[in-house]
Amino acid sequence: MTKDYTDLHDPNAEYTMRELSAETMGADDARPAPRDLEITDIQTTMVDGNFPWTLVRVYTDAGVVGTGEAYWGAGVPELIERMKPFVVGENPLDIDRLFEHLVQKMSGEGSVEGVTVTAISGIELALHDLAGKVLGVPAYQLLGGKYRDEVRVYCDCHTEAEADPEACADEAERVVEELGYDALKFDLDVPSGLEKDRANRHLRPGEIRHKVDIVEAVTERVKDRADVAFDCHWTFSGGSAKRLASELEEYDVWWLEDPVPPENLEVQEEVTKSTTTPIAVGENRYRVTEERRLVENQAVDIVAPDLPKVGGMRETRKVADVANQYYVPVAMHNVSSPVATMASAHVGAAIPNSLAVEYHSYELDWWSDLVEEDVIEDGYIEIPEQPGLGLTLDMDAVEAHMVDGETLFDPA
Repeated sequence: MTKDYTDLHDPNAEYTMRELSAETMGADDARPAPRDLEITDIQTTMVDGNFPWTLVRVYTDAGVVGTGEAYWGAGVPELIERMKPFVVGENPLDIDRLFEHLVQKMSGEGSVEGVTVTAISGIELALHDLAGKVLGVPAYQLLGGKYRDEVRVYCDCHTEAEADPEACADEAERVVEELGYDALKFDLDVPSGLEKDRANRHLRPGEIRHKVDIVEAVTERVKDRADVAFDCHWTFSGGSAKRLASELEEYDVWWLEDPVPPENLEVQEEVTKSTTTPIAVGENRYRVTEERRLVENQAVDIVAPDLPKVGGMRETRKVADVANQYYVPVAMHNVSSPVATMASAHVGAAIPNSLAVEYHSYELDWWSDLVEEDVIEDGYIEIPEQPGLGLTLDMDAVEAHMVDGETLFDPA
């Protein structure tokens, strides 16, 4: 049976002392055209990429439509449907208030962290695209202007023989020489054949030697032609992470990512402070309140928020502002379609401490087909000057790659 999430009863949403609707706040006066408009609908369509991307569209009574994207995962479309009544009738230009309004309304359903924040992020991205179109400015202008005309992209690399150091080095050279990237990332949480127990997070000496061999092979092959990061996917114990990071200090490691699980900040801080190998963390933290703790405790050398997961474009900007006070650069984690990838690039253009934006779909030959514009060229994203995100969905491509049983957006 199909559920109607728009009518779902929730006392927390119906009664809150911090009601932030336009009517309650006294922010519902008419505005001069074209700024006098209202949200009429929000829709989602899930695309079956190398991740199940949730694309989001916000519709208005002026006919202007904004497109965004939420981080992938089950339950996100349902949560967005749940939140629709809280924003229908609102002016979409009030992005910051609407974000806080949704956080407050969904406070009983997990808006501190997790998938609820992800769902809010998807709406927030669409609001930036929509507001830019209404005001006739690119999204980066809504964030304070730009520091750069293009944003560097780092390519998350894979090979069928992911545990073979030479195979990784071969792929690194191919991606640099043939695809034009000068920034790469490889996985280190790959099997060495020496594991005794997959659950205890401990690395035996041979396992560490195997990971060092991968790092040595890749960094020696590309040398100064590319920066190379290595991802551990929050796999190892604190002690093992410290030993691994120590062994990598003599190599040109751009950063070592997520060496320990994200829950215990004290362990993360101890690992980071134990080594000169740069440590990047952040994709598993939500909103600036959580990312801030990483930065203020100096538990990271590089902070890596995932924009359509952490809270959206303005929230990522807030994370970058906190990081900038501690002279910490931002390397945005990104496993998204072209929509959120471009949103990340707009933020990367607008903050001083942008390092790079991840690209995780170079093996997916139709990734770029989802939009009409070119996104990545020679390892960089040129920031569009068109209003909003500067992208146009190719609806035929979206329809061709939808998750089974999914429904396409209504026409704009």
